[in-house]
Amino acid sequence: MTYLTDERLMIQEVAREFTRREVLPVANELDPVQGDIPMDLRRKMGEMGYFGIRMAEEHGGLGLGVFEYCLITEELARGWMSVASIIARAGGVMGVGGWPLEKRLELTRRAARGDYLAAVSLSEPNVGSDLAAVSCRAVLDGNEWVITGNKYWCTFADGADYIQLLARVEAPGSDKARYAGLRSFIIEKPRGELPAGCAGSPIPKIGYFGWKTWELAFDGCRIPRENIITGGDSEGFKNTVNFLNVARAHTAARAIGLARGALEDAMTYAHERVQFGVPIADFQETRFKLARMATDVEAARQLMYSVATRMDGGETCDTEASMVKYFAAEMAERVTSDALQILGGAGYTKLHAVERHWRDARLTKIFEGTSEIQLRIISDRLLGKPTSRNRS
Repeated sequence: MTYLTDERLMIQEVAREFTRREVLPVANELDPVQGDIPMDLRRKMGEMGYFGIRMAEEHGGLGLGVFEYCLITEELARGWMSVASIIARAGGVMGVGGWPLEKRLELTRRAARGDYLAAVSLSEPNVGSDLAAVSCRAVLDGNEWVITGNKYWCTFADGADYIQLLARVEAPGSDKARYAGLRSFIIEKPRGELPAGCAGSPIPKIGYFGWKTWELAFDGCRIPRENIITGGDSEGFKNTVNFLNVARAHTAARAIGLARGALEDAMTYAHERVQFGVPIADFQETRFKLARMATDVEAARQLMYSVATRMDGGETCDTEASMVKYFAAEMAERVTSDALQILGGAGYTKLHAVERHWRDARLTKIFEGTSEIQLRIISDRLLGKPTSRNRS
């Protein structure tokens, strides 16, 4: 199958040039000092349409598919994974049924320009992959929801225009699934601040710089009754699961971009670095290592192309999304580590971008569901759930 049409090749080339010209210089300057993604870069990305890749044209988006989303993501991640990640924060708010249509359309158009972005708050201090165990509560008090509880791993909580939060409106009964009563809420807030009724502190991370990741404590945070994603009981959990399929393809694209960046940097270094009177690119071990790395990157890319194509064709692809996320993330950690090894001592400094690729690649094995969770999903689809597993 020919995945890369002339139109897609043009999209790829434009994104590649944008990354080379705009993203890489910023990443090389700001990642070593843990600086935030500049608003000027966000504005330029908005002008390119990168926040609205999958949004309908009538909503200000490009009207493209998951394939183009992943294609552009790989290019952006080759420069800085955080920049490739922030485009996923323009989710749109058309599902907030209690809002007037005019408001939903206006904010969606702003999101397509990168001017109305979200922070997503799912995990909690004692809840990671098991989202059915979320305990943060939302209690209806007149015309307001009152939110109380702790959240963890909420990236961009300060810089976003709103927080999309998964909370429990009721405890599941004995006859209900554990995820019953979970709903998704929209917490509007001023950009650059946390919401009223919410305190937090940044979590010290080893990578994924460009924005902060927060621990949050909601204590009587009040939002309007209509600030809830439309749907019935448990729709918050089901919507989150459906969202994660595309998110996992997106993570695979980020992992591939990181691996490709490390591969390209290692190839350049291997030609420039001379030892024993010859470039280290002449050494068989270096050559074979680079050959294996390139093969791994291409294998992951082709799997991503296949999964994205099937998603655009209307398939759910639960299993395949987990497969590509698992394969690409494991590959990225391996390839970036090999690249660092080729650079040797130079790779273990902040003088070369390979250490950034290496640190960020490690995260792809954790977020959007760990590698172990992906293997659980895949094996459950292949074999059925273990008979000993509790109802979930």
